[in-house]
Amino acid sequence: MRERFLLSLAGLFVIASTAALALIPFARANTWAAEVAEWDLRFLFFPLIWLLCALAAYVITNNHLPGHDAFLLPITFLLSGWGLALIWRLTPNFGWRQTLWLAVATLALILTVRFAGDLRWLRRYRYTWLTLGLALTALTFIIGVNPEGSGARLWLGGLAGVFLQPVEPLKLLLVVFLAAYLAERREQIFTPSLPLSTLPPSASSGQAVSRFPYFLPLLLMWSFSMLLVIAQRDLGAGALFFGVFVVMLYLASGRVWVLGAGAALLVLGGVGAFWLFDVVRVRVEAWWNPWTDPTGRSFQIVQALIALAAGGMVGAGPGLGAPTLVPVAHSDFIFAALAEEWGLAGMLAALSLMAALVLRGLHIALNARNPFNQLLAAGLATLTGLQALLIIGGVIKVIPLTGVTFPFMSYGGSSLAAQFVMIGLLLRLSDNSVKRET
Repeated sequence: MRERFLLSLAGLFVIASTAALALIPFARANTWAAEVAEWDLRFLFFPLIWLLCALAAYVITNNHLPGHDAFLLPITFLLSGWGLALIWRLTPNFGWRQTLWLAVATLALILTVRFAGDLRWLRRYRYTWLTLGLALTALTFIIGVNPEGSGARLWLGGLAGVFLQPVEPLKLLLVVFLAAYLAERREQIFTPSLPLSTLPPSASSGQAVSRFPYFLPLLLMWSFSMLLVIAQRDLGAGALFFGVFVVMLYLASGRVWVLGAGAALLVLGGVGAFWLFDVVRVRVEAWWNPWTDPTGRSFQIVQALIALAAGGMVGAGPGLGAPTLVPVAHSDFIFAALAEEWGLAGMLAALSLMAALVLRGLHIALNARNPFNQLLAAGLATLTGLQALLIIGGVIKVIPLTGVTFPFMSYGGSSLAAQFVMIGLLLRLSDNSVKRET
């Protein structure tokens, strides 16, 4: 009952946002006599597809997972619907694509809910899944393309205008691998060795190095993932991978020093990347003082800051601002577009929804009945939260730009599909915790 009520509120919000966008020509002309040709009727179709997707996900999830978390679907579809409205407002051509991707992502969620089972197959074949993800990502070095025609070739495909970014499923598969491996080997990795003086001579050397062989496979698989994304110059994904790796090590061990060591290594890595990669140097310089080149390299961040300032407390209103002046506003900078037209109130609402989603994931982890489910749920929540923090921090100039997308709202079909699969996994995990499955 609660879930149905929340989904109904989300539907009303999406319909209201669509109505506001459809009436933009009349509002700008300040008259109802605006030419009918200016009224973009396409705005009337995407909320219908959104409603069908939400209804299908709700019915099938309740039929197959009656004990699932009641907040996940409403938050997911509210964020995705809000993002759709923003993308349609900014670039209608991309709005069509994202609407189709929403249907694909919903199908992926439904398949996960329906057929994923107890997820033991994920844990059992952890090396296989991660190897497939790495191989798919490595293919971009050979047949990778860029939809814009230039720049990093991080996508595969191009058939009928459809592209796949392999790093998106790789994020999910890396979390699955870390959860499975740490659940099985965390005692061997993190149990302190006894002092050499307390061991018999025949056992001293073996006990002293006993943890390294267990830690080595984990380090190697993670290192391969990092090397791939760094070689692609996809440093935002690299930062995200590193953050998830450190947090999951902390969750598995409970050692605070892991976070401290991770923070120190992140700073050292950032300094090294500044000197090694031009793209990092440009982003750091634009973050440190964007006003030295406001019409050149820093143009994007300067326009984003202007959009943030123009939004004020409640924004200009849906469709009444000028967020299209921000380059790539429908993707990397959708949070700036949201800030200009919805203001600080909209920013806080989006942040609250994202925080609620992360908290629900952590709640599911706390109630899970085995270590793998606990670490998987916590890892998925961490991945979503860190990705949101990285892009928001870059848009508001707290940290340098990383190039990741805002979960569920930014344009990107591969990203949306992967995020919906994550929600499907969390739905299964939440139902498993209620049924006390192990």
